[in-house]
Amino acid sequence: MEFENTGNPEKTAKAPPDLLNERAYQALVKQLRDGRLSSGTFLSIPMLVDRLEMPIAAVRDAVKRAEVSGLFTVIPKRGVMVMDAGAQTTRECLDLRAMFDGEGARRLIDNSRDVPLASLRAAHERLRDDAFDKATPQISRRAIEIDLSLHDALAMGLNSTLATRLYEENRDRIAVIQNTRPFLPDRVVSAMEEHLAIISALEARDADAALIAIRDHLENTLRWWGVSVQITDSAP
Repeated sequence: MEFENTGNPEKTAKAPPDLLNERAYQALVKQLRDGRLSSGTFLSIPMLVDRLEMPIAAVRDAVKRAEVSGLFTVIPKRGVMVMDAGAQTTRECLDLRAMFDGEGARRLIDNSRDVPLASLRAAHERLRDDAFDKATPQISRRAIEIDLSLHDALAMGLNSTLATRLYEENRDRIAVIQNTRPFLPDRVVSAMEEHLAIISALEARDADAALIAIRDHLENTLRWWGVSVQITDSAP
């Protein structure tokens, strides 16, 4: 049975606790992803209850989960603060994504997993060409979706429930970073070219080329965001 969020706290409270907790967490993550809750924002628990229109117990559970995922810092007796999107956090989150990307690519190639490379290539080429003709804020919004499509495809190769969960948690952290460090229109063309290099390596079933392309994408993204490239040797 599904329960809709009617905005009525009394009706919402009738849903099973586990479902309420999950709904509160998903509502919280949604506001982080779309930028309504930005890096460094401070909120009290009552403020979050009003924002999410969920019971306080469910909101508290959601906050605990978000804290474990690094999305929030809990300030005892005061409230919570959305994660910092500074240089160190940005570097570490992108470095971690590159590790997931690299291992995902290697496993996709080794295990001959079916990945929609043709549709991924077409979407990337279309956005690249559109951005080359005219870079607009709408192009930047499309770029975030297209960018995520490739990274999600690479994560398919992990084929591990735990690894996939960790990837998804990191994806949420990167969403907060992206809202803090916008996808500049001038960056779209080069970013799509970097993604296309990864796609080409997957098409050629060349794991070494994929790792090099993933590493290049990581370093170039950090540079565009004004973050020094001080990544570990464990990244692809």
